[in-house]
Amino acid sequence: MTLASKKVMITGGTRGLGGAMAVAAAQMGAEVWALGRDPDDLAAMARQSAHIHPMQQDVTADDAAVRAFDTVLPDILILNAGAVPHMAPVHMQTWDAFSGNWQTDTKSSFTFGTAALTRPMAPGGLVVTISSGAALAGSFASGGYAGAKRMQWFLSNYLQREADELDLGLRFLTILPLQQFRETEIGQAASSGYADRLGISQDAFLDRYTNPLTPAGFAAHAMAVITDPQYSDCQSFGINGAGIERLDKAT
Repeated sequence: MTLASKKVMITGGTRGLGGAMAVAAAQMGAEVWALGRDPDDLAAMARQSAHIHPMQQDVTADDAAVRAFDTVLPDILILNAGAVPHMAPVHMQTWDAFSGNWQTDTKSSFTFGTAALTRPMAPGGLVVTISSGAALAGSFASGGYAGAKRMQWFLSNYLQREADELDLGLRFLTILPLQQFRETEIGQAASSGYADRLGISQDAFLDRYTNPLTPAGFAAHAMAVITDPQYSDCQSFGINGAGIERLDKAT
C-alpha cells in the first residue's frame, strides 16, 4: 500500500508516538489529520508539514468520532490517544485514578472503532490501534493501564469480526510498543515509576533496553506494518528496538 494521497487520521496525534507517526505519514505523501487538545501542540504540528492538518478534539467526548468523521472520513485511522497512567501501588490508588486509562485509551478506541463500522469507513480502510506491551506482561505499578491496553487489543479483534460479518472490507490491526521511551510523557512517567519501585535510577531502568527505540524509529516500523504487504498475514504486531514481531496470525 502507498500512503500517497491517503487520508490518515491519528487520535493523540500531536505529540509522542502519535506526533511521530503523523510526521512519518506526511513524509510518505499522506494528508494527515492530527487530533489533540492542546493549542500549542496543534500549532507545532501544523508547522511540521503542510500535509498535517491539526484538529482540536477531545477524543473522550461521546460524539468525538462523529464530529471528526464529519470533517474527514479517513482511509487509515490510527487510534493512539492515551492518558498518562497514575503510577502508584494498587492499594494506594483511587478508583478514578485506577480507571483513568479506561476512560481515555479504551473509550476512544471504542467510540472511534465502532464509528468506523457504523459510518462506515470505505472498503479497503484500515484501523490501527496502538496498545502497549503491558497488554502482554501486565503493569503492576500503573493501576488499570495494562487492562485498558489489553481491552484495546480485544476491541480491535472484536471489530474485525463484525466488519467481516458485515462485509465492509475493513482491516483492523493492533500494534504494541514493547519498550518504554525516554522521549514521551508516558514513557517518562512509567520508567521513573518503575525505577522507583525497583530502587534504581531512571537511566538504569531504561538502559536495560539493549536496542533503544525512539518515537521516530517506532513510527518508521509502524508505517512499514501499515504499508508493506509482507505484514498482511497478521493482525497484531509488537515493535521494539530490534524491529517488528508478529504476535498472531490473521484469522
